[in-house]
Amino acid sequence: MKNKIECVLLIDDDKVTNFYNKKVLTKHEEFKEIIAVTSGENALKHLTEASKGLCLKPNLIFLDINMPAMNGWEFILEYNKLDKKFTKDIKLVMLTTSNNPDDYKRSKEIETVNDFINKPLSIDLLSNLIENHYEKKITY
Repeated sequence: MKNKIECVLLIDDDKVTNFYNKKVLTKHEEFKEIIAVTSGENALKHLTEASKGLCLKPNLIFLDINMPAMNGWEFILEYNKLDKKFTKDIKLVMLTTSNNPDDYKRSKEIETVNDFINKPLSIDLLSNLIENHYEKKITY
Protein backbone atom coordinates (compact mmCIF):
# COMPACT_ATOMS: atom_id res chain seq x y z
CA MET A 1 0.00 0.00 0.00
CA LYS A 2 2.52 2.56 -1.10
CA ASN A 3 1.74 6.28 -1.22
CA LYS A 4 -1.68 6.23 0.34
CA ILE A 5 -1.43 9.95 0.82
CA GLU A 6 -0.76 11.53 -2.55
CA CYS A 7 -0.48 15.10 -1.32
CA VAL A 8 0.07 16.82 2.04
CA LEU A 9 -0.40 20.54 2.60
CA LEU A 10 1.67 22.01 5.44
CA ILE A 11 0.43 25.37 6.74
CA ASP A 12 2.87 27.03 9.14
CA ASP A 13 4.28 30.56 9.20
CA ASP A 14 7.66 29.21 10.37
CA LYS A 15 9.79 28.20 7.37
CA VAL A 16 12.14 26.12 9.54
CA THR A 17 9.19 24.13 10.91
CA ASN A 18 7.89 23.57 7.37
CA PHE A 19 11.37 22.45 6.26
CA TYR A 20 11.65 20.02 9.18
CA ASN A 21 8.12 18.62 8.72
CA LYS A 22 8.71 18.20 4.99
CA LYS A 23 11.87 16.18 5.76
CA VAL A 24 9.99 13.90 8.19
CA LEU A 25 7.12 13.39 5.73
CA THR A 26 9.57 12.60 2.93
CA LYS A 27 11.20 9.88 5.06
CA HIS A 28 7.84 8.15 5.61
CA GLU A 29 6.95 5.81 2.74
CA GLU A 30 3.22 6.65 2.74
CA PHE A 31 3.58 10.27 1.67
CA LYS A 32 4.26 11.30 -1.89
CA GLU A 33 3.91 15.03 -2.60
CA ILE A 34 4.41 17.67 0.11
CA ILE A 35 3.42 21.31 -0.37
CA ALA A 36 4.36 23.87 2.27
CA VAL A 37 2.84 27.33 2.59
CA THR A 38 3.55 30.00 5.20
CA SER A 39 0.07 31.48 5.62
CA GLY A 40 -3.58 30.58 5.79
CA GLU A 41 -4.23 32.90 2.85
CA ASN A 42 -1.74 31.01 0.65
CA ALA A 43 -3.30 27.71 1.73
CA LEU A 44 -6.78 28.91 0.76
CA LYS A 45 -5.42 30.09 -2.59
CA HIS A 46 -3.88 26.66 -3.17
CA LEU A 47 -7.13 24.89 -2.22
CA THR A 48 -9.17 27.15 -4.51
CA GLU A 49 -6.81 26.37 -7.40
CA ALA A 50 -6.90 22.66 -6.55
CA SER A 51 -10.70 22.71 -6.60
CA LYS A 52 -10.45 23.97 -10.19
CA GLY A 53 -7.99 21.21 -11.08
CA LEU A 54 -5.09 23.66 -11.49
CA CYS A 55 -2.86 21.96 -8.92
CA LEU A 56 -2.71 18.90 -6.70
CA LYS A 57 -5.48 18.47 -4.15
CA PRO A 58 -4.20 17.57 -0.68
CA ASN A 59 -5.46 14.42 1.05
CA LEU A 60 -4.12 15.75 4.34
CA ILE A 61 -3.59 19.23 5.78
CA PHE A 62 -1.38 19.99 8.78
CA LEU A 63 -2.46 23.34 10.20
CA ASP A 64 -0.61 25.48 12.74
CA ILE A 65 -2.81 27.44 15.17
CA ASN A 66 -0.65 30.46 15.98
CA MET A 67 0.11 32.39 12.81
CA PRO A 68 0.03 36.11 12.03
CA ALA A 69 -2.65 37.65 9.76
CA MET A 70 -4.83 34.52 9.67
CA ASN A 71 -4.47 32.04 12.52
CA GLY A 72 -5.52 28.38 12.33
CA TRP A 73 -9.00 29.03 13.70
CA GLU A 74 -9.61 31.80 11.14
CA PHE A 75 -8.33 29.49 8.38
CA ILE A 76 -10.86 26.84 9.44
CA LEU A 77 -13.72 29.36 9.20
CA GLU A 78 -12.73 30.08 5.59
CA TYR A 79 -11.96 26.42 4.82
CA ASN A 80 -15.48 25.48 5.93
CA LYS A 81 -16.88 27.84 3.27
CA LEU A 82 -15.22 25.82 0.48
CA ASP A 83 -17.30 23.34 -1.53
CA LYS A 84 -18.06 20.36 0.73
CA LYS A 85 -17.81 17.96 -2.23
CA PHE A 86 -14.20 19.11 -2.61
CA THR A 87 -13.21 19.07 1.08
CA LYS A 88 -15.13 15.99 2.33
CA ASP A 89 -12.23 13.56 1.83
CA ILE A 90 -9.46 15.88 3.07
CA LYS A 91 -8.17 15.14 6.59
CA LEU A 92 -7.44 18.31 8.56
CA VAL A 93 -5.01 17.99 11.48
CA MET A 94 -4.08 20.77 13.88
CA LEU A 95 -0.30 20.61 14.37
CA THR A 96 0.73 22.91 17.16
CA THR A 97 3.00 23.71 20.08
CA SER A 98 -0.05 24.84 22.03
CA ASN A 99 -0.59 22.99 25.29
CA ASN A 100 -3.70 25.02 26.02
CA PRO A 101 -6.49 22.55 26.86
CA ASP A 102 -8.99 25.05 25.41
CA ASP A 103 -7.36 24.72 21.98
CA TYR A 104 -7.67 20.93 22.14
CA LYS A 105 -11.29 21.16 23.31
CA ARG A 106 -12.12 23.70 20.60
CA SER A 107 -10.58 21.45 17.92
CA LYS A 108 -12.80 18.56 19.05
CA GLU A 109 -15.90 20.73 18.60
CA ILE A 110 -15.13 21.43 14.93
CA GLU A 111 -16.40 18.70 12.64
CA THR A 112 -13.80 19.32 9.91
CA VAL A 113 -10.84 18.92 12.30
CA ASN A 114 -9.83 15.26 12.32
CA ASP A 115 -7.00 15.36 14.85
CA PHE A 116 -4.91 17.55 17.16
CA ILE A 117 -1.18 16.76 17.31
CA ASN A 118 1.67 18.45 19.13
CA LYS A 119 4.79 19.45 17.21
CA PRO A 120 7.22 18.20 16.14
CA LEU A 121 6.13 15.59 13.60
CA SER A 122 7.82 12.21 13.84
CA ILE A 123 7.69 8.94 11.90
CA ASP A 124 5.75 7.34 14.79
CA LEU A 125 3.22 10.19 14.88
CA LEU A 126 2.70 9.84 11.13
CA SER A 127 2.27 6.08 11.37
CA ASN A 128 -0.32 6.52 14.13
CA LEU A 129 -2.12 9.15 12.06
CA ILE A 130 -2.32 6.80 9.06
CA GLU A 131 -3.52 3.95 11.24
CA ASN A 132 -6.19 6.12 12.88
CA HIS A 133 -7.48 7.96 9.81
CA TYR A 134 -6.62 6.08 6.63
CA GLU A 135 -6.55 2.36 7.26
CA LYS A 136 -9.87 0.62 7.04
CA LYS A 137 -10.87 -0.92 10.32
CA ILE A 138 -11.93 -4.54 9.98
CA THR A 139 -14.91 -5.37 12.15
CA TYR A 140 -16.38 -8.80 12.72
